[in-house]
Amino acid sequence: MLKETNQKVELMGWKGPKKSLATDESGYREVLANLEHSVYAIAMSQGTGLSNLGSPAAKGDALMGYAPPVRAQDLGDPKFAETFGVEYAYFAGSMANGISSAEMVIALGKAGIMASFGAGGLDMGQVALSIAEVQKALPHGPYAFNLIHSPNEKALESGAVDLFLKHKVPVIEASAFLDLTTSVVLYRVKGLKQGEGRVIIQNKIIAKVSRREVAEKFMRPAPEALLGQLIVEGRITEKEAALARLVPMCDALVVEADSGGHTDNRPLVNLLPSMLSLRNDIQEEMTYPNPILIGAGGGIGTPEAVLGTLMMGAAFVVTGSVNQACVESGTSEHVRKLLAEAGMADVIMAPASDMFEQGVRLQVLRRGTLFAMRAQKLYDLYIKHKSIDQIPLAERTKIEKQLFKKSLDDVWADCVTFFGNRDPAELAKAESNPKKKMALVFRWYLGQSSHWAKSATAGREMDYQIWTGPAMGAFNDWVRGSYLEQPENRKAVPVALELLGGAAYLARLRGLELQGVRFGASVSACRPRG
Repeated sequence: MLKETNQKVELMGWKGPKKSLATDESGYREVLANLEHSVYAIAMSQGTGLSNLGSPAAKGDALMGYAPPVRAQDLGDPKFAETFGVEYAYFAGSMANGISSAEMVIALGKAGIMASFGAGGLDMGQVALSIAEVQKALPHGPYAFNLIHSPNEKALESGAVDLFLKHKVPVIEASAFLDLTTSVVLYRVKGLKQGEGRVIIQNKIIAKVSRREVAEKFMRPAPEALLGQLIVEGRITEKEAALARLVPMCDALVVEADSGGHTDNRPLVNLLPSMLSLRNDIQEEMTYPNPILIGAGGGIGTPEAVLGTLMMGAAFVVTGSVNQACVESGTSEHVRKLLAEAGMADVIMAPASDMFEQGVRLQVLRRGTLFAMRAQKLYDLYIKHKSIDQIPLAERTKIEKQLFKKSLDDVWADCVTFFGNRDPAELAKAESNPKKKMALVFRWYLGQSSHWAKSATAGREMDYQIWTGPAMGAFNDWVRGSYLEQPENRKAVPVALELLGGAAYLARLRGLELQGVRFGASVSACRPRG
């Protein structure tokens, strides 16, 4: 190893106990995995020696390379930990229908890891109960609740925000937004106040986006038109609106690449640099006191993916699919077993229930279910016909028997009951618009399919809708042969710490490689350690 001075370059040495030097690959792994201690690579006559002991010296054994301590807590931007009161630059993103459950949020929160409860798709009573459960276990956090964009059910989105404000939920994860709404702006702006020469933000937002145009909306202050509307409605004050013009709409932004659920299947290596550049340009223009933190998710299922994402400049990493396979998730054991068997290619795109009419698609498991093919069939019928009555009798009979397993008239009766309680405005539109009625009937199947999967409804296995991305298959490949291979051993906290610990291990390994210290394949293959 070289030491540069003003006059010359000097070769550094190492002084330490010779007995501490590891000389084989098993020993190398142990030294590198001792994350809280430095690593010294020493040139020896029989090869390379590694040690956690000793120190650099002007004279001594030739020092080939050095790696400082790198703990899991040291990865990412420390501002993320400071902003959200966590220990790690790791965020377990939400999965709707309570799949990212209160149990999971609490387990991760107690370990100093931020997680978001999957409030999407649940009624407000269920969400309120979950808020109470999480707040009782984590009175000081960290935790977040998901706010999913609901353009077809605006009352649902506004009702969720009212609930979050009522119960003082300190952080929300805003996902699937196509544009800003009065609801998400209300959450952000409510309670803004001036203090100690800065704007104090009561309600933090982690925005999950995959498009630059949407990201820019969250990176800038709330739009004047929406602020004006909220003032007129008496939902915010003039003072809150004035302060809103000084802060961005989010504290952190998740660049969502090829993920499970709603996704544009964007490659992270292209999307993340673009978003970082956008953030830097807006920060230069707006000069926020606290620059927006940019994290990334979609495809994060191995330590290599964690390290690569952070090395590209992400402040934190976001996981989703791998958490659904954990025992704390709010899905069924059957689903967890299917996920544990999935390969990277066992995923497929399918129409989304919540934005069916807009043609929005999401990524689901293909292996062990026919949901994607059947959902696509319904969307094709929706595009082709103007009403249910226009569907040919043979086609209608087929989907009634195979997909719905009841008549479409009976399904419509279920829709009347459901939307009568949940969003009567949607029902009113459908009663005067045959194509809207057809959409609600078809959405019944898409909506029920995720609940069938969650509850392991017998006889509906081929209709299970299971949101996941290629990260699941990558994770399964990584844990094969380890204690995490079996679904019953997968717990959210150990999974997070194994991914982060593996990334820290690899960070030291790559640092030594950059100094010319090379190792065999078995040293590079960091596996879960338990």
